[in-house]
Amino acid sequence: MLETVLQRWGAAATPKFQNWRNLVQTAGSAPELERLARVNEFFNRQIIFGEESAIWGQVDYWATPLETLGRGSGDCEDFVIAKYFTLRLVGVGTDKLRLVYVRARTGSSDSVATLAHMVLAYYAQPDSEPLVLDNLISDIRPASRRPDLAPVFSFNGQGIFAGASSTQLAPAIGSGRLSRWEDLLRRTSAEGFE
Repeated sequence: MLETVLQRWGAAATPKFQNWRNLVQTAGSAPELERLARVNEFFNRQIIFGEESAIWGQVDYWATPLETLGRGSGDCEDFVIAKYFTLRLVGVGTDKLRLVYVRARTGSSDSVATLAHMVLAYYAQPDSEPLVLDNLISDIRPASRRPDLAPVFSFNGQGIFAGASSTQLAPAIGSGRLSRWEDLLRRTSAEGFE
């Protein structure tokens, strides 16, 4: 992985990559909620939010964790993807994590204006209230404390779910259901992620 980072982004990206690698090596032995907090904090502090068109020169590009670390910036999907794969590396099961497309309310609590956004949800148990990891708010909160978010659908390596709390599962790959996810899985696998 270090070789990939050096080839694509040069020595300037090495410190972020080494900090990430240290996180992966040390966080795996921590209690699961601490792993969530450490990974969430790492990316929220190390990565600068930016628009895809400025970072990647295209609209709706899903970056791999190494690409996000290499560039040092990303949009909401890139934060979520990096957190998802890092949490998997430190031992959090795929069944506990979901990438969630939401409509995020902007402005005051009375506002009806929303924007498309993505967050990562963690489920301690399949039927438990999820905890939300987000790049907009630094602390991890239960979904009930995020009334500004309206889930549209969620997915992980197991499939696609209606909303954030549904247990209805449809395959996430095949038939072009989530082509960006399929492409991302191929690229992360080539970089050494499972």
